[in-house]
Amino acid sequence: MIRLHIPQPLSPGAALAPTLDQSRYLTQVMRLKAGDDLLVFNGTDGEWRVSIAEVLKKGVVLKAEEPVRDQINPPDVHLLIATVKKAALEFAVEKATELGAARIRLVNTARTQPQHLRLDRLDAIAEESAEQTGRLDVPLVDEPVKLDALLDGWDVSRRLMFCDETGGAPAIPALQAAGAGPWAILIGPEGGFTPEEAERLRALPFTTAVSLGPRILRADTAATTALTLWQAAIGDWDR
Repeated sequence: MIRLHIPQPLSPGAALAPTLDQSRYLTQVMRLKAGDDLLVFNGTDGEWRVSIAEVLKKGVVLKAEEPVRDQINPPDVHLLIATVKKAALEFAVEKATELGAARIRLVNTARTQPQHLRLDRLDAIAEESAEQTGRLDVPLVDEPVKLDALLDGWDVSRRLMFCDETGGAPAIPALQAAGAGPWAILIGPEGGFTPEEAERLRALPFTTAVSLGPRILRADTAATTALTLWQAAIGDWDR
C-alpha cells in the first residue's frame, strides 16, 4: 500500500492536506480516486490508514480512519558525514535513512571541498526513503558545521564512532565493549582527516576509533558500512 509522510496531527476523522506534489502523485501517477486507502505517518502518532475524501483541482483531501501501527522510535544514532560530492552525499542520506539513522549532520573538515548544497533536496531524499522502507519518522538533515565547533559543543553522553582510515580496532567487538546508548558515527571527506584532526578525535574520552577494513572506502560506502556494523553490534536489528 502507498505510504506518505504528512507532518500533520493524526486522529480519527482528521482532515489531512498533502502537498501539491503528493496530491499529483496520488491521482496522476498512482491513479487513486475518492474512497481509496493509503498509509500515512507523521513521526509522532504512528502509522494510520487514511482514505481519499475529496479530489479537488488544487489537491486532494485525506481523512484519517484508524491507526495501524504504534510509533516506534529509531535507534539513537547520528550520522556525521563530511560534505562530499552531490551524488555521494545523496546516496549516503538515502542509505542512512534506510539503516535507521535518527539524524544526519553535515560536517566541514580541513579537507572538505566547497559544495553547493541543497538541504531541501536532501530532506526530500530522506523523506522518500522513509516512505519506502517502512520507517515511522524522517531523519533530520542539519546544516553543515565545522568539525572543531561540533566537537567543542559535544554532549559527552553521546559516544562517537570515529571511522579511522589509518587504523582502529575491529568495529563490532569495539562497539559491543563500549555498549549501547546514544551514538554518532563520523565519516571523513575525500582525502581523509588531517593528522591534527585525527589526533584530537582519538584523544577524546567519548571516542571509539574503529577500522572499516583493509581498504580505503569512499565516503558514501563508508557511511553505509559503518551504520551496518553499528546496527549489527548494538542496534535494533533484533526487534
